[in-house]
Amino acid sequence: MPLAVRYMVLPMVFSIGLSLCGPAAAEVIASKSYSYFDIRGKTADELDRELSRRGPTASGSSARHPGATKIRFGGEATYIQDDGRCRIGNVKVTVHTQIILPRWSNRMGAGKELSMIWDALSSDIKRHEERHAEIARNQARSMERAIRALPPQRSCETMQELVSNESARGIEEHDQLQARFDRVEAVNFQKRMLRLLNNRIRGRTGEK
Repeated sequence: MPLAVRYMVLPMVFSIGLSLCGPAAAEVIASKSYSYFDIRGKTADELDRELSRRGPTASGSSARHPGATKIRFGGEATYIQDDGRCRIGNVKVTVHTQIILPRWSNRMGAGKELSMIWDALSSDIKRHEERHAEIARNQARSMERAIRALPPQRSCETMQELVSNESARGIEEHDQLQARFDRVEAVNFQKRMLRLLNNRIRGRTGEK
């Protein structure tokens, strides 16, 4: 069963407000949800075909994958006009991740070997997708810090442009981090699966 898990980034929404006074504040709000798609099969080949037929698609591709993570960034920023300068007031960056995972619906009656293979594969898919969500959360924190650190400008129009540019830069950096993670995971997949299977075999036989 080849592993080809993908993440999906949905458009970022960033609303803007203007405040005449008040202290600066910052906040990152992260949320996460799960959804599942059912597959059926009694052999490894059947499960593989079901993953290829029923798995989620990634943005910009019709290919289906064993799992995926949808990521949506958003945020709000207010500006403070004070003494002829415009500075950042409140900053809130939000990130919601939806993890999509497979669920083997007719597992009852399957052989122990196939169940062990599935447990190893499905746990690796979930770990992989959880890491995509973690990368997104970390990037949201990085974006919040970068926006909050922007220096005061002569006008709030200029400050708004800086916030937009910093948001776009943060999303681009996020995409690069996610793509790099996928490349590393693809290279190490075979070794990782062998290690997981060996650990499960040792656990069943009681080896230390």
